[in-house]
Parts: sequence; C-alpha cells; structure tokens
Amino acid sequence: MKHSLIMIISVISLNVFAACDKDNPVMADTMNTQNLNDTLSYRMKIKIGSQTFTATLLENETVASFRAMLPLTIQMSELNANEKYFRLPDNLPTNASNPGTIHTGDLMLWGANTLVLFYETFSTSYSYTKLGSIDDPAGLAEAVGSGSVTVTFELE
Repeated sequence: MKHSLIMIISVISLNVFAACDKDNPVMADTMNTQNLNDTLSYRMKIKIGSQTFTATLLENETVASFRAMLPLTIQMSELNANEKYFRLPDNLPTNASNPGTIHTGDLMLWGANTLVLFYETFSTSYSYTKLGSIDDPAGLAEAVGSGSVTVTFELE
C-alpha cells in the first residue's frame, strides 16, 4: 500500500511537471500565446498633446467595462493641482478601497463614473477603484499642464 501511494504520487508529479515544462513544444506554444494575449489585452496608450504614455491595466470587472469604451478621447478637467478628471456618461462596476497613497500615473475611478488620472503623488483618505497606472510617468505633470486637457485612451 505504501509503495502504491508513492508510485501514484510520483506519476502525478511527473505529469504535472511535464504539463508545465516550457521546453515541451505543445506547452511552450500554449504558454507563449497566453502570455502574449495577457500582455496585449491589458496594455494601453494614453496620448496627451504630443506625448504618449504606456499604461498597464489591471484585470478586473471595472477595467473590462472601461476597455469596452476604448478608444476614448475626452476633455479632462483640473482638480486640486494633482489630478485630471472626467465624468463618464455611464456608471462602471466598482470595487472601491482606500489606497492610502496615490502615485503619479495612477488611473482610477472615483465613485461609479468619474475617471481620474493622477499626476502627483500624495496621501488620500478617499476610496477609488484602481484601473491601472502609467508605466513611466516621467513628464506627465508637464504634459497635462494646469488646466483642462484633451486625453486619448486606446488599447495597444
């Protein structure tokens, strides 16, 4: 009985190892396709004036609804010298929480329909649903300026 159990565990382990083996041609193709699709599906370009920023989106219900709206060109308004916002015409699903700290380049939803792009880092007591963030936000504050700005969001 003891030897049978060890043999069964060995066979299961061997099958799991083979299924995850990146050198296995069938699994390597499947894994590469999945990784490529995941990467492409959740990447976005944010165009502000002559600058384009690349952002990584999270995988959640809010992002799925937001992605369905893209491409989207909007006029974002200034608020608090640290963010640009736009009220979307429709509510999106939410899962708000307090992040504690907002980081430059964070893209979030406040309430159910206010899209917010933050261009400064600061502490907050407000709750948001995070959509994603700009990968390299260097130059974002200069790009958005101090007033309203036209911003285009599109999938890569």
